[in-house]
Amino acid sequence: MEYKKPTEEMIAALKEFLDGRVYTGEEINDDYTHDEMAVNGKFYPDVVVEVLTTEEVSKVCKLCYDNDVVIVPRGAGTGLSGGCVPTKGGCVIDLSKMNKILSIDTDRMVARLQAGVLVDDIQKACDEIGMMYAPDPGEKFATVGGNVATNAGGMRACKYGTTRDHVRAMTVVMPNGDIMRMGAEVSKNCTGYSLMNLMSGSEGTLGIITELSMKILPKPKVNISLLAAYEDLESCISCVAKIKAAGYDPQALEFIMRNNVRDTEEFLGKKVFPDKIDGVECGAYLLVTFDGDNEDVLVETLEEAAELFGENGALDVLIFDTADGFRNVWAVRGNILEAMLVNFKQMEETDVVVPIPNIAEFVAFAASLEEELEFEVRASGHAGDGNVHVNVCANDMDPEKFEKNVEIFMEKVYAKGIELGGLISGEHGIGSAKVKYLAQNLGQEQVALMKAIKLACDPKELLNPGKVVL
Repeated sequence: MEYKKPTEEMIAALKEFLDGRVYTGEEINDDYTHDEMAVNGKFYPDVVVEVLTTEEVSKVCKLCYDNDVVIVPRGAGTGLSGGCVPTKGGCVIDLSKMNKILSIDTDRMVARLQAGVLVDDIQKACDEIGMMYAPDPGEKFATVGGNVATNAGGMRACKYGTTRDHVRAMTVVMPNGDIMRMGAEVSKNCTGYSLMNLMSGSEGTLGIITELSMKILPKPKVNISLLAAYEDLESCISCVAKIKAAGYDPQALEFIMRNNVRDTEEFLGKKVFPDKIDGVECGAYLLVTFDGDNEDVLVETLEEAAELFGENGALDVLIFDTADGFRNVWAVRGNILEAMLVNFKQMEETDVVVPIPNIAEFVAFAASLEEELEFEVRASGHAGDGNVHVNVCANDMDPEKFEKNVEIFMEKVYAKGIELGGLISGEHGIGSAKVKYLAQNLGQEQVALMKAIKLACDPKELLNPGKVVL
C-alpha cells in the first residue's frame, strides 16, 4: 500500500499546538528507528511528536488521518518484536512523557495513570502505601501502556495473570482521532463486546491507549523463595505439574538453564547458584517464590514444597528467606537478557508458549538445532505457565547468514511449538517479527477475522501497518 509523507503544511500544523515537541530530519533521535532487538531492523520515521495529553494524541491522529500519513505509537521502545518500529515511515507518536500517576484509590483498588508511566514507578508507588501492582514483566522500565498493548506477562503471571487481567478501564484514541472510554472501574462487566480486552494485546494496531485504570492489590506481607537444582531440564519440569496438583499457589515459578546462570553470575559479579551437588553437575534450576500474609503458614508450605521437589529428582533445595538472599537469587533471573546482550553481538529471541509438560521437549528440540545452524541456543522462562524464552546467539557470523539461519530456526521452532499444542507468542507479541508465522499458528480463517477487525477500527490502515496482521 502507498502511504503519503507529511506535507510542510501538516508539519506546520503540528508545530502550532506541539511547540518544541515536533522533530524532523536530523532532529530525530536514532532511538526512534528501532526497538530492543536489533534484528528487527532500523527504519526512520518522517516526523516524531512528543505528546502530553489524550487531546494532543487525538489532534495528531486526526491530522495524520486527514493527510493519509502512517501513525506509529511508541512508549519506551523496549519491545522485542518490532511493534514500535516505523517500518513504513510516517509519524511516530511518543507517549513516554505522558507519565503521570493520576491517583491511587485504595477504596476502589485502582491506580489511574497515563500510558507512559513506567512499570517501575507504579510498582514503587504502590509499594510505598502497602499495595501491589501485580504485573511484573522482566523490563521494569517499559511503560504500562506498552505492557497493556502487548499483554505483557512476566514472572508473577503464574499466580496473578498477565497485564490484561489487571485492566479495569482505558482511554483510547482511534486512528481518526475519536476518543473512547472503554471498561469501567468495576469488578464485573458484561456490557456489550469486550472492546477493552480487544485493545489489550492489539500492539497499537487498533487504537492508541492513553490512560488506564489498573487493578491493584494489598501487598503480601511475606515473600520467600526456593531454588531447586536438577541434573537435567526434564527432571526439573516434571516437578512443575506436581507443585500445582498439590494445591500450592506459587507467585512465580521459573526455570533457568545452567549456561544462562553461569553467564549472568559473571555479568553480575556474584555467585548465587550451586554448580555441583555431591559431585553431580547441575543442568537446570527451578526458582519459586511463595507469598502470603501468614509467615508460619508460608514456611510450612515452603517446607512441604521442598520435600516434594526432593522426592521428585531435585539434587538439593535452597531457601532464600532474607531480603538480600531474595534479591540476589532473583537478580540472576532478572538479568539473563542483559548478560546475553553483553556476551553476544547478534541475538534473536522468541517466546513460544507450550503446555507445561512439553517445555523440556520443546527446549531440547531448539537446542538440537545448534550444530546445524552454527549458533548458541539459550533457554529460560516461565515454567508455571509454559512460556519459553529461546534465544539464538552468535558473535562473528556474517549478518546475512545469521538472518538466514534465524529464519530457518524460527520456522522450525514455531512448527514444533504448534505441534506440541502451543502458540508462537506468550507475551512479547507478534509485531513485525512474527507476522508471517501467524496464519500457520491460527489458520487463515482467524487471520481473516482479525483483518476484518483491523479494517473496522482503521479503514485506511494507517495505524501501525505491517504489524500483527498484513
